[in-house]
Amino acid sequence: MTGESSAIDSTRPSIARVYDYLLGGKDNYAVDREIGDVFKRDLPGSVAIAFANRAALVRAVGEIVATTEVRQFIDLGSGLPTADNVHQVAQRQAPDARVVYVDTDPQVLVHGRALLEENDRTRVVSLDVRDPEGIRNHPDTRELIDFDRPVAVMFSAVLHHVNDDEDPAGIVRYWRDHVPSGSCFFVSHFRSGNNPETAEAEKVLQATFGRGRWRTDEEIEALLDGLEILEPGIVPAPRWRAGAAGTAWNDGGVRELTVWERLIAAGMARKP
Repeated sequence: MTGESSAIDSTRPSIARVYDYLLGGKDNYAVDREIGDVFKRDLPGSVAIAFANRAALVRAVGEIVATTEVRQFIDLGSGLPTADNVHQVAQRQAPDARVVYVDTDPQVLVHGRALLEENDRTRVVSLDVRDPEGIRNHPDTRELIDFDRPVAVMFSAVLHHVNDDEDPAGIVRYWRDHVPSGSCFFVSHFRSGNNPETAEAEKVLQATFGRGRWRTDEEIEALLDGLEILEPGIVPAPRWRAGAAGTAWNDGGVRELTVWERLIAAGMARKP
């Protein structure tokens, strides 16, 4: 997301690779595991944030395909492939679904090239989330996405890596203004808990990557200005559309979330 060079640098930590490590993936280096281990050791519940976020994204894609006519997705700051990528979830229900993945991490691009060999309805665009016009007008995006038809724009765990002075609301507004009525917007975002866990996690990210902005529910909601926020609103990710089988439920009833599970929020909106 931060504009790394096209060569994979195994000496510098990568947001995508640290996230991969926390999810149990193998596409990471010692430098990424060192940062990941800070979270695991000093913030032991933080791994739950990564899993809660991924589960919410999977539910969001499934909901969009099952309940709307949207069949094209732009996944911004997509990160490294895991089980149940956006195109896999969407195409299980709608084989004609098309997905453009957007990321600047060189290792994501390596995987993306392999992905293209097996699925001709996906593309990987190497641009920064802060360049929405470049993403929208990229030849690969134009080849796959019909902007005369509704689009699902996925901001999964990416806007908290956009600092306030980089205008995250303006990024969302750009997409809002350039997709038609009926388009969907999914956002998951670090959620300010006003507690020591939030402060320490934010400190680690800022010290490592120079970015990482926790926001309140109200600030996250403001990012979706001009859109219709759908039920249940901006809520902790494990609570978002979880249902009886979701991670926020236990034995048929709602269980109490851990402090860590409360530190990632999710919500979906629709362009009227």
